[in-house]
Amino acid sequence: MRIFLAGIMQGSLVASEMHEQDYRSRLRNAIPKYLPEYEVYDPLEFHSDSIGYENKKGRGVFLHHNQMCAEVDVLLACVPEASMGTAIEMWEAWRHDKLVISISPMKHNWAVKFLSHVIFEREADFLKALCDGSLRQQLINLGAPLNAKNPNK
Repeated sequence: MRIFLAGIMQGSLVASEMHEQDYRSRLRNAIPKYLPEYEVYDPLEFHSDSIGYENKKGRGVFLHHNQMCAEVDVLLACVPEASMGTAIEMWEAWRHDKLVISISPMKHNWAVKFLSHVIFEREADFLKALCDGSLRQQLINLGAPLNAKNPNK
């Protein structure tokens, strides 16, 4: 089973630069401890220099990742502010009946509000729910294929 780690990279930045990406390693390291059934795919882990890709390669990676979002079991979207790429990934997951979890303070943003099955306002809230087992229970209630008990407790 797979989780696709979607999240803001360039957002609304005009320059050829990225937002802080430390959240990715924090989530990649935490999730397997509490949801060991899942493999986490982080696009930045495999495409750390993607901002410099030439158009053909960039388009291919972009479209491939959008296709992956339609095939994974869960999409975890980190959107502290608007992100067109993440919104597309959320849409692809949602329209293919995949579970979408968002970490975002933008609970009134329609993409976040209507494409998410579960919304956490802050990363800390997500990590707390992950660690205390309440996220596992939410996923089970939503039909995710998980063991009913956290194997780490």
